[in-house]
Amino acid sequence: KIKLATTSSSSVASEPEHNTKSRELEEENATKTGAADDEDTGAQVAPIVKLEEVPVTTGEEDEDAILDLKAKLYRFDKEGNQWKERGVGTVKLLKHKESGKVRLVFRQSKTLKICANHLVLPTINVQEHHGNDKSCLWHAADSADGELKDELFCIRFPSVENCKTFKETVEEVAESQGKKEESKDAADAAGLLEKLSVGDGKTEEKEKQAKEVSQTVADKAKEDGEKEDEPASST
Repeated sequence: KIKLATTSSSSVASEPEHNTKSRELEEENATKTGAADDEDTGAQVAPIVKLEEVPVTTGEEDEDAILDLKAKLYRFDKEGNQWKERGVGTVKLLKHKESGKVRLVFRQSKTLKICANHLVLPTINVQEHHGNDKSCLWHAADSADGELKDELFCIRFPSVENCKTFKETVEEVAESQGKKEESKDAADAAGLLEKLSVGDGKTEEKEKQAKEVSQTVADKAKEDGEKEDEPASST
């Protein structure tokens, strides 16, 4: 009985030879199939829908940025008598390449919505916010909402240095714009005086020519009158 039990155990533990070869063959085939799946065939699959690249315009293509800072913008609500947040984003000072005019633009970071858009005029006055050295206040005729409205803005920066840079840059631009307007006014005035001088010279010349013509006509008439008064010659 003990011998039978031992024989039975060894027969169960041992695996038939043909089963072992079949398993090895299956494993080898599986390895080859996996290698074939991982192998790059180099084939290119064309997309079903072809999307064309569309150029995106921001309206700032003809301008150079002379200031670009991260900040948070507020607008004073006159009806509610309170400050309202306009958004967190970027404030820029953009100088037009041809006209030289500078405008202030504030865009939200995610939506790129324009929250402030106005020219930096010589009359702009940027003031420090009392109690917060990271903030500034100023009035401007703004057109961010599609129509020109007088707005009171407050801008807050992450650091005191950025707030100081903003204030000083806006003041420098306003001063340069004022000098530019003065130069333009002086040039216009000089041009007007030159036109007036040229006009006066032409008028005097025309008057002189008219007098000369009148004198010639008068002399001619006088000569004709003298000839008529002369006695007829006797035959």
